[in-house]
Amino acid sequence: MSHSFPFRKVYGPAMVIAVITLYGLLSALLGDGMWDALSWVALAVPLAVIAWKYAAGRKVSTKS
Repeated sequence: MSHSFPFRKVYGPAMVIAVITLYGLLSALLGDGMWDALSWVALAVPLAVIAWKYAAGRKVSTKS
C-alpha cells in the first residue's frame, strides 16, 4: 500500500530541527560547563538553517 502523502519527506526535517532545539533548551537549563557550549551549538542550528535557506532562495541577477 503506497501513501499519497510522504509524511517523512515533508515533516522529517522539521522534526529533526525540533529535536535538536529541544536538546539545546534542556541542556541549557539542566547542564553547566560543557553543556552550555553544546546548547549554544544546538540552538544555533535552526538559525543556520534559516540563513542557509534564505540565501539559497534568493536569486541574484547578474544582468543589467
